[in-house]
Amino acid sequence: MTPQELKFELQQQCKDLIKIRYESINKTITNIEQALRDESKGTSGDKHHTERAMLQIEREAAGKQLREIEKVMLQLDKVTISDVSETIRLGSIIETNQANFFISISVGKLEVKGAIYLGIAPAAPIGRCLLGKVKNDQFNFNGAVYKIKKVY
Repeated sequence: MTPQELKFELQQQCKDLIKIRYESINKTITNIEQALRDESKGTSGDKHHTERAMLQIEREAAGKQLREIEKVMLQLDKVTISDVSETIRLGSIIETNQANFFISISVGKLEVKGAIYLGIAPAAPIGRCLLGKVKNDQFNFNGAVYKIKKVY
């Protein structure tokens, strides 16, 4: 598998995971909106107003989550998978003595042909440690020494 094919596969997995989160949050919002419509048909009184207020709070929280997911989707669209660079940047795949990384968005574990890659954002703590480094560089993170074996 070429580096570009691997990057494409990892990016596709990121997109799939984000799509699942996006759909889940949209479903939550739809359910809350339905509950609000049903609640407005109910009786009045303190209980009614409390339940309605709680549903509004849940709706606002879900809306905030949706906006965050949309930001992540935009970040993922900025990942360039066609280039291979010796310097670690957005879109790089890094193999170290401790783990493999894909600098894109924070999605956690991704697997391609039995190899595990951690999808991390450049702004994540370990992402900041990796950015700008090259093959054979080392860095410490959470008490572990990471040696960069490959960058592509």
